[in-house]
Amino acid sequence: MQEAEEKTTDVFYRFRKRDILKENGLRRNGKGRIRMKRAYFNCILLDGTEQMEPVAHKMVLVDGEKITAIVEDTAPCEGYEKVDLKSGYLMPGLINLHVHLAGNGKPSAKPRDNAALVRRILSNGLTRAVAYRLVCSYAKLELLGGVTTIRTVGGLADFDTRCRDDAAKGKILAPRILAANEGISVPGGHMAGSVAVAAHNNAEALAQLRRAGEQGVDLVKLMITGGVLDATQKGTPGELKMKPETVRAVCDEAHRLGYPVAAHTESPEGVKVALENGVDSIEHGAKMDEETIRLYKERGAFVCTTISPALPYALFDPAISGASEKDQYNGRIVFDGVVESARTALANGIPVGLGNDVGCPYVTQYDFWRELCYFHKYCGVSNQFALYTATLRNARLAGVGDVTGSIEAGKSADFIVTRKNPLDDLTALRQLELVVCRGRAVHKPAPKRNKTVDAQLDPYLA
Repeated sequence: MQEAEEKTTDVFYRFRKRDILKENGLRRNGKGRIRMKRAYFNCILLDGTEQMEPVAHKMVLVDGEKITAIVEDTAPCEGYEKVDLKSGYLMPGLINLHVHLAGNGKPSAKPRDNAALVRRILSNGLTRAVAYRLVCSYAKLELLGGVTTIRTVGGLADFDTRCRDDAAKGKILAPRILAANEGISVPGGHMAGSVAVAAHNNAEALAQLRRAGEQGVDLVKLMITGGVLDATQKGTPGELKMKPETVRAVCDEAHRLGYPVAAHTESPEGVKVALENGVDSIEHGAKMDEETIRLYKERGAFVCTTISPALPYALFDPAISGASEKDQYNGRIVFDGVVESARTALANGIPVGLGNDVGCPYVTQYDFWRELCYFHKYCGVSNQFALYTATLRNARLAGVGDVTGSIEAGKSADFIVTRKNPLDDLTALRQLELVVCRGRAVHKPAPKRNKTVDAQLDPYLA
């Protein structure tokens, strides 16, 4: 079955490579390498820095995968193919710090047995090959939505690292990927058996960490608390599931091996346990007190704010979301906790990153821009700061700030172009004129949109 899977995947790669070359107008030189030199001119530049302001009449020179210079429109550019951006706004590609590539965000009124579904998917080579192709297609949707770097925090088997490597080699069209593969949970814990492995004890948790290391992951993900739908009673979302000593054991070994640790935490108790035992990033977050603020600062940790997944449970009419009274009540606790966590962090100098927990109901792979809008609306930040957070700040928090996140010479050619100015209205990010990732360009990206998702979520943009 493994041989059949490899043949199926190889055929897929050959077709995708042909499609990528066609989409991007790329040519191979005599050594078989893809190389291009393009001059993107007649644009208004937003460089991604915290104090970014529109700068007109700029030209961005790209050689292969790198930005070589930012010059005036009138500068000579012999040897470069010129691309007229027609006064569009050029800015860094977005960076999504909380992605599950196994999901598409399709609304669902009924809970599914995800563990049983994953067992079936991974049961044979053919279904694994089909599932991997689907994961790659979801990664492509991230790119078409303007996201040029993603950080995955729980996925199927080793699919995320495979997708990362295939994208880097140009075999598939996808963003840069920082991959965690499967997370580490506990029996009955968050996502156990689906995008996380259930570890019964410290030894099993450390064994999974070693497997992740062998797969070449970039970070480690822990599922420390439950989530909205894990709670069995009203008022108990984010119940602590993982023992503090297990958190400590995994963090100590992960850090010894050079991996940062991200942790799903949706309660004040869970956040404290995570920070006390070595976690580097709190995913989602919860209301903070003075002790929690102190722990964040002592640990040097950051919070990855994710407003998108809780919003439908907290704010939708239950007739639309399908949420029970318990789920809506708990969804509101988590939603308020995530928002207040971000507000408190910002007020106390704790770094805040952005992710949207893509794959949850109503959270699609192409709509990360909505998270920026929610960050502005519910956390009170400026459009400028939201865009900075989703670009250079996220890049730095993810450890790739020297590679991407801003428009400057020497960095990766990762950028997007909009017709309108997102500093005036962040919904300008909804429709893109151009996406460039590692030098590869997609003109007029148009992912197929889910009309139900748009109809239900658009009222919350105002």
